[in-house]
Amino acid sequence: MAERGKLFGIGVGPGDTELLTLKAVRILETVPVVFSPKSSKDKESIALSIVKPVIEKRKDFKKLMLVEPIFPMIEDKDELEKIWTSASELIAQYLDTGRDVAFITLGDPSIFSTYSYVQKKLKGAYEIETVPGITSFTACAAARNEALVEQNDILTVVPKIDDRFNDVMEYTNAIALMKASRNMRKLELKIENNKRTKDVYSVQNCTRENEKIIEGFSKDKPYLTTTIIKLDD
Repeated sequence: MAERGKLFGIGVGPGDTELLTLKAVRILETVPVVFSPKSSKDKESIALSIVKPVIEKRKDFKKLMLVEPIFPMIEDKDELEKIWTSASELIAQYLDTGRDVAFITLGDPSIFSTYSYVQKKLKGAYEIETVPGITSFTACAAARNEALVEQNDILTVVPKIDDRFNDVMEYTNAIALMKASRNMRKLELKIENNKRTKDVYSVQNCTRENEKIIEGFSKDKPYLTTTIIKLDD
């Protein structure tokens, strides 16, 4: 029986291929199977577009097994569970033949990543290594050439604005608001009118060719939009 392969969860950063880590590049230059989930069959994976300049330079590129399962953007937990289970089983099939698999994911694998659900299902049964990547919110701060937090500041990462947000604003100094497209204008106004709000800016498509830095909240809110909220002490 062939020795089992190893799963690599690779964070590919926010968009710029040059922000891939050296370790990520080294693995992507040699791994026989690359798993690149996408939201629909008609859309190219953004993560794949980031690593393409690396994998297309491989001498064995034509032999590379590129797997692109569909991970639709839905919130039905039962359906999502089925999708994660199916993806995990497919990865396991490759690992069982002795082939290593790289699962690529935007930003960092530990921050709101689909990879984490697959990782949990395969953990303990296979050797797994997670390779961190640059997060969108640190890249946004760099794009504006400003610090995200300083000294004893507390940074809070928020997936969307909901009823918990009042407590968050009371005790934090900076907020990285992910998935900004999910927020309603009335909740954004609540932030803008808060006495502690010092600065709000949004970055669309950070580090990509169409990057755009906006003062305040973004109105059109493309999928890759992150908002940074700075609060007075």
